[in-house]
Parts: sequence; structure tokens; C-alpha cells
Amino acid sequence: MRASPFLRAWWPALLLCWACAAQAQPQVPDPQAWARLTPQQQAERREAIRRELAAASPADRQAFRATLRERLEQLTPEQRQALVGQTRERWQSLTPEQREALAEQHRARIRAMSPQERRQLLEQRRAMLARLTPEERAALREKLPTR
Repeated sequence: MRASPFLRAWWPALLLCWACAAQAQPQVPDPQAWARLTPQQQAERREAIRRELAAASPADRQAFRATLRERLEQLTPEQRQALVGQTRERWQSLTPEQREALAEQHRARIRAMSPQERRQLLEQRRAMLARLTPEERAALREKLPTR
């Protein structure tokens, strides 16, 4: 069976579109490799991932978040604590202006989300809190600013 002239003409373009769509899906970084990056490298990679996610479909963004969550859950408790410690050290080394700038960037990202994405984020955070022990929840409450 021979392909129609129309199909033969468009086949390369279809393959190219499929290849581009496959590349548009952002790759989830390895948490341990991420921890070995310098803060500058992390910032550059983070921005690249954000750009890729902004261009990706909602399903691709959701798949990215799910894969990232799975990778973090696969870490041992010691590895997770080491990542938490490194992140805390970096945050504490920032100036108040840098901290406020990061907080404002986070607020802007939340405002830019669709209502459905915000709902999903809220559900994910609630699920994360539900997995914490009572002691961990109490420690987290102590760290949060009062409103």
C-alpha cells in the first residue's frame, strides 16, 4: 500500500512536530545532582525549567510535578534532611532584600496560576501536611509567621 501524495508531503513535518512536542516536556532534575550545583547554577537551571514549564501543556506541567514529587519521596529520610539543611543554609545566607525578592517572585507565580492549578497546589500541600507527624506539624507551625 502506497502513501498518498498528501501524506508523503506532510510526513516530515508531522515527525518534526512530534519530536518538538517530545522535547517540550521538561526533564525533572535529580535531587542529589541538584544539591551539588552552586546557587548560581541552580538559579540558571531553575529559570530554564520555568521557561520550559511555561511553554509546556498543563498535562506536561502536572506530569513534571508528579515526577518531581515521586523522586523526592524516593529519597531516604537522611537524604531529605540533608537537602532541607542545605536549602535552609542558603536561605539564611540571603540578605533580607534577596529574601523579599524571592518571596515576591513566588507570590507572582501563584497569582499567574489558573484557579485549577492553585486548587491542585493547595490539595498537594494539604496532602503533604497530612503525612507529617504531629511533632513535625507543630515545628512547622512555630516557624510560620503569625497573620
